[in-house]
Amino acid sequence: MELLAWVNDLLQINYTKIEQCGTGGAYCQIMDSIYGDVPMARVKMNAKHEYEFIANFKILQNIFRAHKIDKPIPVEKLVKCKMQDNLEFMQWCKRFWDANYGGQGYDPVARRRGAPTDTPATIAPLPPASSRTGGLGVSGARAGGKTPISGHRAGSTQPSEVIQLRAQVQEMSTHLESLEKERDFYFAKLRDIEILVQQELETEGRETQVLLEIQKILYSTEEGFEVPDPEAADEEETF
Repeated sequence: MELLAWVNDLLQINYTKIEQCGTGGAYCQIMDSIYGDVPMARVKMNAKHEYEFIANFKILQNIFRAHKIDKPIPVEKLVKCKMQDNLEFMQWCKRFWDANYGGQGYDPVARRRGAPTDTPATIAPLPPASSRTGGLGVSGARAGGKTPISGHRAGSTQPSEVIQLRAQVQEMSTHLESLEKERDFYFAKLRDIEILVQQELETEGRETQVLLEIQKILYSTEEGFEVPDPEAADEEETF
């Protein structure tokens, strides 16, 4: 693909599929080749998990805002690493680059400080279970009206399938653990801010509109969310 060849040449990477751009790193560095102000040290070029992809796209969104680029970034679609979504966005990036690149020299490896860029080649979501099990030869045998010669042959590939599923479960478990740590990290920060604001508000003469606004943000809830009644909760526990 000509577009993929352009990305590989510009960024000195070795992507084999346009879906790999869904990690966000390539998009960030394309913008860096134009403006030279993307914090590439924070861009994870070898991201392998969706939360890492999202972090890269947050950096890209900041660049778009800083340079007043009026182009929505469909992050939720791109991080799924599907071919069509990333192809369309990369086509836009190429047109934008053609219109804005000034022809200045650009060393992509130096800009990312030699950081690895080996995103998974098979990064797109797994196909439906029916298509994955099709390779076992079971459904094909039934369609032809024949039964396997022996049970061993029909299940001969099961061990590799089990290993693959275990690897997926392990990866999801690691991902979940990282998300929980990130959640607890930010919750602790919010709690510290809440305590600081409360202390300032309780100090005579320290109440300001800014503190009240911060407190309002901390205690705001999404539409449809109801704060549990502490008394009701206590009654249920004692019962």
